Amino acid sequence: MPLPTVAIVGRPNVGKSTLFNRLVGKKLALVDDRPGVTRDRREGDAHLLGLEFRVIDTAGYEDEDPQSLPGRMRKQTEAAVAEADVALFLIDAREGVSPLDAEIARWLRSSKTPIVLVANKAESRASQPGVLDAYRLGLGDPVAMSAEHGEGVADLFESLRPHVEREELDEPEEEEGEEGGPLKIAIVGRPNAGKSTLVNRMLGEERMITGPEAGITRDSIALDWEWQGRKVRLVDTAGMRKRAKVTDKLEWLSTADAKKSIDLAEVVVLLLDATRGLEVQDLRIASSVIDEGRALIIAINKWDVADNASSLFNGIKAALEEGLAQIKGIPVLTVSAKTGKGIDQLLSAAFELREQWSRRVSTGALNRWFEAAVDANPPPAPGGKRIKLRYITQVKTRPPTFVVFGTRTTELPESYRRYLVNSMRRDLGLGPVPVRFTLRSPKNPFDR
Repeated sequence: MPLPTVAIVGRPNVGKSTLFNRLVGKKLALVDDRPGVTRDRREGDAHLLGLEFRVIDTAGYEDEDPQSLPGRMRKQTEAAVAEADVALFLIDAREGVSPLDAEIARWLRSSKTPIVLVANKAESRASQPGVLDAYRLGLGDPVAMSAEHGEGVADLFESLRPHVEREELDEPEEEEGEEGGPLKIAIVGRPNAGKSTLVNRMLGEERMITGPEAGITRDSIALDWEWQGRKVRLVDTAGMRKRAKVTDKLEWLSTADAKKSIDLAEVVVLLLDATRGLEVQDLRIASSVIDEGRALIIAINKWDVADNASSLFNGIKAALEEGLAQIKGIPVLTVSAKTGKGIDQLLSAAFELREQWSRRVSTGALNRWFEAAVDANPPPAPGGKRIKLRYITQVKTRPPTFVVFGTRTTELPESYRRYLVNSMRRDLGLGPVPVRFTLRSPKNPFDR
């Protein structure tokens, strides 16, 4: 049975993301003193004194033209409230009820979703008039609390319990991280490459805010979804610009959040803009994905409007072969987030890559390959002294990680190491995924 859902709503800068972080027990949502930091809906699993529910952090509700960015953000907030079992309406107790608070309250009173009124930032006596002022919104008794300091949590629990408490069912929990679990796929790239549009096309709904403005997405938003009966956890991330161009604190936080999403992903899709081609920043992002040991797919978006498509595709492939020499054969696919073309091929490739990324080679097959590879091309003998490679073992998967034991391994040239890794990819079906390869020598008991 799915968890009950709680949406947090209110005007900008009343502490919605702070309350969200407190309920989920992690600093998932970006928080800053300036208003309007949150734009897309962010979801998380919340725990409140034994209550368990799904909580949604929403953008600050503003009275703007529906076609403007704040207007599109408001549409997302309205959708979140419509889906929720209960909504927490936050006001700032220090400032009291504003005209925008009153307007939001009028809208909420007309919705079918139950509302719990929360007077946030009520940690001092100076906020008491604001708490009393909240009664005139006509939404019942306000819960006075401080999301930042954790005060008033018990009162919030009592107000939420009638709406979210359900009988617990003994259901088997899905093992996170196992190959049968959801495919964790992060979509990354430069600003305005079409990441949010691609996510919306996959989901079949306007779940992420999109538009011509660059850098709309700020938080990394994780979304659970199914593709052809297989579970997927999609993560849309903020655009990643060159570090020297990032001067704003908020953009720096968004970029750090995107990098964290790469760390938690299994497969990362680097989305390129076909109208701009491959840039140096794309290669930097790709290298960081590989360095983190994640499987990588390059997807060229806006293919439906690309000029000289064939030469563009070949040029990008050639540049990747040169710029990402550490892994050959990274999948390069063409997609259109606008029309949906190429999305099925993209997800099929992602599942296949995850399988290769999670592969464990049997000990027998691994050592048969190792003996054949060493016999076909023996290690060099620097200074006339042979390097002996004795055996290999796989120590972990995700990504595949191997240790080779032998003598004088510190003198093994990098070119021979590359030979072994490339041969392993080809012969053991590891494909274009990162492979960690370590060389070890036994300690000499007579070496002082």
